[in-house]
Parts: sequence; C-alpha cells; structure tokens
Amino acid sequence: MDSRELTPEELEKKKKKEEKAREKELKKIKAAQKAAAAKLQAQQPATTTKSEKKKNAKREAEEENPEDYADPKTPFGEKKKLSRQMAKTYNPNAVESSWYEWWEKSNFFEADPKSSKPPFVIVLPPPNVTGALHIGHALTAAIQDTIIRWRRMSGYNTLWVPGMDHAGIATQVVVEKKLMREMKLTRHDVGRERFVAEVWKWKNEYGGTILKQLRRLGASLDWSRECFTMDEKRSLAVTEAFVRLHKEGLIYRDLRLVNWDCVLRTAISDIEVEHIEIKERTPLRVPGYEKPVEFGVLTSFAYPLEGGLGEIVVATTRVETMLGDTAIAIHPNDPRYSHVHGKFAVHPFNGRKLPIVCDAVLVDMNFGTGAVKITPAHDPNDFEVGKRHNLEFINIFTDDGKINSNGGPEFAGMPRFQARVAVMEALKEKGLYRGDKNNEMRLGICSRSNDVVEPLIKPQWYVNCKSMAEQGLDAVINDTNQKMEIVPKQYVAEWQRWLENIRDWCISRQLWWGHRIPAWYAVLEDDELKEVGVYDKQWVVARNEEEAQKEASKKFAGKKFQLFQDPDVLDTWFSSGLFPLSVLGWPDDTEDLRAFYPTSVLETGHDILFFWVARMVMLGMKLGGDVPFRKVYLHPMIRDAHGRKMSKSLGNVIDPLEVIDGVTLENLHKRLEEGNLDPNELKTAKEGQKKDFPKGIPECGADALRFALVSYTAQSDKINLDIQRVVGYRQWCNKLWNAIRFAMTKLGDDYSPPAEIVPAAMPFSCQWILSVLNKAISKTVASLDAYEFSDAATAVYSWWQFQLCDVFIEVIKPYFSGNSPPFASARKFAQDTLWLCLDYGLRLLHPFMPFVTEELWQRLPSKKDSVRKESIVISEYPSTVECWTNDDVESDMDMVESVVKSLRSLRSQLAPNERHERRAAFVRCRTNDACDIIKKHELEIATLATLSYLDVLTESDDAPAGCKVDVVNEALSVFLKQQGSINVEAELEKLRKKMEEIQKQCDILQKKTSAPGYQEKVPAHIREVDEAKLASLFQELLSFKEASEHLERESSES
Repeated sequence: MDSRELTPEELEKKKKKEEKAREKELKKIKAAQKAAAAKLQAQQPATTTKSEKKKNAKREAEEENPEDYADPKTPFGEKKKLSRQMAKTYNPNAVESSWYEWWEKSNFFEADPKSSKPPFVIVLPPPNVTGALHIGHALTAAIQDTIIRWRRMSGYNTLWVPGMDHAGIATQVVVEKKLMREMKLTRHDVGRERFVAEVWKWKNEYGGTILKQLRRLGASLDWSRECFTMDEKRSLAVTEAFVRLHKEGLIYRDLRLVNWDCVLRTAISDIEVEHIEIKERTPLRVPGYEKPVEFGVLTSFAYPLEGGLGEIVVATTRVETMLGDTAIAIHPNDPRYSHVHGKFAVHPFNGRKLPIVCDAVLVDMNFGTGAVKITPAHDPNDFEVGKRHNLEFINIFTDDGKINSNGGPEFAGMPRFQARVAVMEALKEKGLYRGDKNNEMRLGICSRSNDVVEPLIKPQWYVNCKSMAEQGLDAVINDTNQKMEIVPKQYVAEWQRWLENIRDWCISRQLWWGHRIPAWYAVLEDDELKEVGVYDKQWVVARNEEEAQKEASKKFAGKKFQLFQDPDVLDTWFSSGLFPLSVLGWPDDTEDLRAFYPTSVLETGHDILFFWVARMVMLGMKLGGDVPFRKVYLHPMIRDAHGRKMSKSLGNVIDPLEVIDGVTLENLHKRLEEGNLDPNELKTAKEGQKKDFPKGIPECGADALRFALVSYTAQSDKINLDIQRVVGYRQWCNKLWNAIRFAMTKLGDDYSPPAEIVPAAMPFSCQWILSVLNKAISKTVASLDAYEFSDAATAVYSWWQFQLCDVFIEVIKPYFSGNSPPFASARKFAQDTLWLCLDYGLRLLHPFMPFVTEELWQRLPSKKDSVRKESIVISEYPSTVECWTNDDVESDMDMVESVVKSLRSLRSQLAPNERHERRAAFVRCRTNDACDIIKKHELEIATLATLSYLDVLTESDDAPAGCKVDVVNEALSVFLKQQGSINVEAELEKLRKKMEEIQKQCDILQKKTSAPGYQEKVPAHIREVDEAKLASLFQELLSFKEASEHLERESSES
C-alpha cells in the first residue's frame, strides 16, 4: 500500500470525488427509502403547474355541491343543524348563529339550589337600563363567562345572575328628553305620577337592550333569575334595608352640603362629578346660558370694616357667593389683622354684619391677602368654619340655580352666572372692586347633564358608615381571619385609604325615578310651621304607609297629624349595594340565599372599588351576616390603541357589536353624525376614525373579541385596545377551523376513538404532543385558579398554535402519505392522538371561545361504547393525566425544534425563487448523545424543515461544501445545501456578529464569576449553573470559529 502523503491538490480531488460518490449514494438511498416508505417521505405530492392547479380546482368545484357546505336552517331554540361538509373557511357569523338559543332553551346555564355540587356564584354588575353594550361591558362579560364556563365544566353548581340597574339620573334624563322632543313638556308639566308611568313604559319598550346584546357575546347567564333593581322583590329588599338601618341609628337625617345639579335639580354622588383642570381664564358652555361663562378667574374686592377701621380685601373664583357671606376669616397670628380681632365687616348690599373670625385651620396667612370670605352654605371648607364658629348658614340659590330672596332684591331671580357679572358691576359702582387675575382651578361638572356642580346646603338622609367600614376593612386586611381577597393586591391600599377615611353617605336624591324613601313626615295640627321637613323629630320610617300611620300614632299619641311621604328617592348605589343579597331573595330566607350566599367572586372595574364594591361589602356584612363575595377581581380600564380614554369627541369609542359584525368607515362616521357633537368635534372625531380604521373594522366575531379582551388583562390598570389584535385572533380561529378540517380528512368517516391511550407504545411525536398538552392543561388551570386570565389564554393559545398546529399536525403528515406498511401502526396512533388532542384542546379552549369550540367539538367522532355529553358547555374540563408527562421526549423535541429553527433561518436567507424548493441538509454533532437523538428523529426534522435529504455527521466528518451554515448550540451545527456559489463574506459577517454576541455574554459571565467574594457569597448551585453556562458559551464560540474557518477554507479553495 502506498503510504506517501497526498499533496493538497490530490487531497482536494479525492475529497470532491468522495463527495460526488456520497451524493450519488444518497440519491440511491433516498429512492430506496421512498419506495419502501422507510424513514423519509415527501411531505407534499409532486409540484404541479399553475395551469394544472387551476384546472384541478375548477374540476373539484364542478364536482362539489355548494349545499354540502352550508348549514341547514335551524328552528329557533333547537340544536344547530350542521352542514354535511365543513366550510372551507371560518365564518364567524355562520359559526356563532343558533348555538346560544339552544344552550338557553336546554337550561345549561340554570343553577340548582338543591344540587350536591359545590356552588360557584357570580353576580353580574347590573348594567344601566338605558345602556347599550360598550367595550367595558364586553370585557366584564368575557372575563366572567370564562370563569363561569370553566367552573361549570369543572363540576361546580354555577350560578351567574343577570340583572339591570334602574339608573335613577340616567333614565330620568333620557325620558325627560323624550318628553321634551315628542310633547314639548317637562316632567313638572306632566306631574310625578304620569312621569313615572312614562318611565316604566320606556323601560318596558326600550330598556334592557344590553341584556340581549350580552347573548351575542355568549354570556352563559342564568336567565331564569334575571332581575331589575326596581322590580317588586328588589324594591321590598331596599325598603327593608332602609328600615332596619334606621332602627339601628345608622340612617339619619341632617342638614349638610351636597353636590347639587341645577339642571337636574338633585344632589348627585361624587362619582357623577367629573373634574376638569382649568389653567387660566377660560370660557365654557354651561347648560341654560346662551353665552359662554368665564372660569379660571380670581376676583378681588373689599369689605368695608365697621367703625371706620378701613377695609379688608378678599378674593374668590365665585364672586356671586358673596351674597351669602356671613363672616371673614383671618389667621390668629397674622400681625396685619391683629387690630380687627372681634370686629365686624359690613356687607355692601344688605348691611349684614360679618364677624371677623380667627381660624388657623383654614387660613394660610402667606396666601393672597391672608383674609378669606366665608360662605358656609355654599363651600365645603366654609361649611366647616361655619360649624366651628357657630356662623349663620344662608342659602342664596334656588334649586334651579337662580338667586333667591336671600340674595337681595337687586339680584333675586337672576341665574347664578348672570349674577356673577351683575355682582362684579355692582362692586365696581361702589368702588369696592380690586381687580382680577388668571387662576388655576378644578371645576366640578356633572357627567349626566354637563352642568357646573354647585355646593348647596340641603336636608338629606345619610348612612353612618364608620362601624360598617371598620368591618369591611378588617375583612380584607386581617391576615389571621381574612374573609375577602382583593386581586390584584395593589388595590388593597386603596381599599384601606377609602375605608379609613370614610365619610357618611348621602343617600337621598331629588328625583322622581327611583326607590321612594320609606319615610313620612307628620304635620301636627298645632305646628307653627306647616312646611314638610321643618321639624327634624317629626319623621317616621316604615315599610309602608299603613305601618307609618301606626308608628306615628305611637310617637304622637293623642295628637292630630297628617302624613306626607318624603318626595325624594334613594341613591341608585343604595339598591346596587344590596344587589348580591336582593338577587338571592333577601330579606326572605330563600333556598337561593341559603345555597348561594356569600357569592364566590365579584368581577368589576377598579374605578368603582369604593362607590359600589365597598358599599356592597358594608351592607352585605351588616344585613347578610357575611361578606357578599369571597374574592374581588378588578379588571383594567380600556383605552384606545394609543392609550387615550375613549370618548365620542375623539371618535375612538369602540362598539363591541361593530367588532363582532364588522363595520365600514362610512357607517362609523354615520354613528358620529347621529350623536350631539359640535362641528369641530365631529371633524376631529372623523379624522381619528379615518386614521385608526381606514377600511372600517372587519368582521371578527364574538370569540375573537372575547379572546383578545381576556388576553389583554395582564396590562396593569389600563388596556390599550388595538383592533388589529382582535383581527389576529379571528385569523387564528381560521387556523383552528383548518386543523379540524385536516383531522376530519385523516380520521375518515368510520373512525372510532380508542377506549384508552398508552403513550409508551406510540411514536415519538405522539408522546411529545400529549406531554406538552399535559403541561398546557396544568398551566391553564393554575392560571385560571390564580385569576391570571392572560396567562391562561396564552397557555391555551401557545399549545394550539405552536405545538399542535405548527409541529404535530405537520410532523404526522408523512404517516398519511400512501399506504406503506411501516407507517400503518404509526398512522393509527397518529389518528388516536389527533382525536384526543382535538377533544381535549377544544374543551380546554371552550371557556374563552364558546361558539367555535362547540361547533368544532360537535363534529368530532365520539367513542362507540360511551354516551358523550350533549354539549361541550356541560362536558368535563380537561385535567392532567400523569402517564402522559415525558420530560425526556420533550427534551428531544426541543433539540429537534432548535435544529429545524436554524434550518428554516438558513432557508429564509436563500434567493426568493429557491426558498420553497426541497434541499439537502446536514447536522454536525459534537457529542454522542446529540448524534443519537438527531439520528432517531431524522424523519421529524426532514418533515418540519421541508428537506429532500438529511445526513447526520459526527465531529470527525468533514463539513459539507456548498452550504449555508449555522450553529444551533454548543453541540450542533447545521448546513443547508445551496445552488450556485455562496457569498462567503456575507456569511462570515453573519457568523462574526453572532460570535460577538456570544463573546459579550462570556465577558459578562466571566466578570461576574471573577468578582471579589463570588466564591464565598454565591450559593454552590448557582455557581454550578454559571460554570455550566460559561462552558456551553465557550463551546458555542468554538463551533462558530470552526464554521468560519470552514467557510474561509471553502472560499480559498474555490
């Protein structure tokens, strides 16, 4: 044998000869494999030309019957009749029709108080009877329905109670506008009785639209228990609560300042007051005034002092209120005013003597002139000063915002903001005006009427909340006996802040629509003043007039009296606060109350944590004996894609039904035009819509909208809703649809699911998908249990998208190509696994997407010897199966997917006309373990990476020529055959960049491990991880260097 060394030229010739021989051998092997259906098989049939494809499609279309793909008409309430063939594409409108009516008629949503199952109860926050579905309602419904459907499928006796709120102010405003529009009458023209009758008529005709719309979203509410805050049972509960709380001394009547709306002529709650920031002199439109009214102005004027002591200058943003001034306050330590202690100023218009009072609490002597005008009847701070100094409280306004007789004959009858101008002019005439200047301020506006809120002193009914608030606070923050949990925890601090600083709650409203206050005033025959309410001690509280008569007879024994019911109604939040009790039948001891109270969870927006949630807790604990719910989940507030609050004037309000059904830009504009925007606002709103929705909103369906909203819940306290994300989930529904279509073709008409599954006997890919399905189930259930809905949605989505559709369905396709015997058993296992995955996967997804999952689940074949549940709604939620988990298989698939990812990355760098061709590839392994794994899974890699051939090389094998190269990790490199020459410089530059990234990681880790005290301070297990990571990075760096050297050699040899 010739033992001489070969020259470089001879080596190169030998290498090329061996390469050609190897390629020839590879072709032979490939042909043999294909013929025997051995390891590798083509994933798709031979390519056809475009013209052939068109002819085939036309032939198929002629042979198909379009009726086979259309759902037959389903009679209302009957189970949906499905088409013989699945439609070729997902159509949300077709899929979401008929199912809900059948679910409802089948009583799938009804709870049974006698059931032995554990109860799980949610009370739907009652939407306003005037309301139409908005995106906030859609978020609430999506989250709550996800919870309820999951619990129902998990074996709970679920109850989700629907109801509507009578929405006192909102409803009264709507009907008042209707009366004015249609009859040119005010409520005062028609009188209380007829007006209330008109409201009931409106409610019965138009109210409750929103509950019908909730059905479109798939909300699985128990409609048999639907209620209304002013129906007979709820009204009795409201009366009972008032009477009981009054008897305990917790409801009382007092004269205090309230937020007053002069348009609606009622007190309003803090939540109905919106504050606008005014930086400087600003004209604003105010209802009832033709000209804009100026705000943001601080006016100074002088009060003459009694006894010729000169004058004292004060400043105010509401100069008209000086007509009700009853004092001037100074700081006791202010040297400028030491000479006027105990003196008086004189009111310039009525001669009233105004005492100069010293008040260190209110007055800041370094602000302004150090003197403050005091109007106790029209300012919260002045009200407190008035109480401290026993001042006179003079109300100068009528209920509709005009100056009353207390304001003096010169101004009486003037609307308040006209009086503002008139008072200023009068001060000028008297030489008391001292100028004005810009003033930054917050202005309270009523959200219902847009009127400027006026603080007015009024006798009202109040709830003493102190003791109830202490109980409510303790229920949340008492770690040893916590009765209620707030999620997210960040809101516990807000809960504590509200309840520790709680004020008594004003519960009376001067409206006609609402629960009439169950209090009667007794006018005694010998009363000097006969006006209702003059004498505080002459009120009686009772459940009805008959009971009031008895109470009054006892209270005023031997006296003649006449009873008059308080004309006021209760704050809407009072009846809403009782809702968890009243919907279950309280105050009666009903089956529902015993079975379902306390409820399980309240889900609502964080903006009403105090106004509604706290009041429910206080009233629930006081009257029901326990917290009304064990958990409170507060969802984020929805903003537009740019993070702006949704408002009609910006044109960014999103109607959920327009997302479900789709809407053109023209119709979006039309909706704006039907509103009451002024021309400039309309223009801005239209421009906003054109920018955000240039082609309108495509039809997305309820499932996609729900899934998007639930997925968004991880976004802190705000959701920036981008409609394109909803569109993305609608496209994903199409992917689900196609997955089932594929499955149906592979399962065949005669397929019967197996009685049991034994993963150990199955092919690798089947074992893997069951193992990752197990993890997806575990993650989804754990996330739902922790109220981490976004994580739950992500877990389900990731399994369906990235594991089932992207990997498993692709990797089993060779098993169904041809009828070769080696794949017969694998094919059966693949069918069984595919069926199992779809059954489990659809049930896992159902709470999030109820419509499409029901439709697809109904198409799946069922086991022969078992009776399947009638609907996915009442089927069992998936739970993990211990024997499915296989960490070794998952680890192998991770390696397979890493190789495939690198090969796909290399393919994406090819010329566009080469990217879709099958080509040969090589995997070079540096460890025996990696080599064994890759060799075992050549079929999976070749299939997923769309290869014509795959060869596995060891470290001792020469790197193949004419290939693009990438390093997968420290143990693996991949090579993809390329036609023509390689741009070596470009390839080397890519490798250099990757090497730089890895070198940076090495440097950071080396710096960390060589830092002083590292060995002593860092735990051993972390040091081991760092050492292993560093070794891995060094090995990866060597692999990249080898790849670079290989390319450089190839370049120099060519």
